[in-house]
Amino acid sequence: MTTDTATNAGETTPETPVNVSNQDELSALVDEHDVVLTDFYADWCGPCQMIAPVVEQLAAETDATIAKVDVDANQQLASAYGVRGVPTLVLFANGEQVEEFVGAPSGDQLRSLIESHTA
Repeated sequence: MTTDTATNAGETTPETPVNVSNQDELSALVDEHDVVLTDFYADWCGPCQMIAPVVEQLAAETDATIAKVDVDANQQLASAYGVRGVPTLVLFANGEQVEEFVGAPSGDQLRSLIESHTA
């Protein structure tokens, strides 16, 4: 579709993380945007809280769309992606899952990963 290519060109990448509550919402983001970094997190998780500002900064400063999934509220969605520990970060590029991190990678690691999938 021609409208998708315009969106994929990055003209409407959200500058703040998008809260996702089901598979349809995540699928729509992945379909609409070239690069989507999905942060599976829990409010009680210390490392999740540590990387939250990094994830927010990446949303503002990169061409990636950042999705946030609360694993406690969305257990079925987390299970569908095999999330066993939090934080888990899943990167989608051009509609396909291309990377997964369990734990808290550095902001530089995440930025490099995002930039390697945006041209």
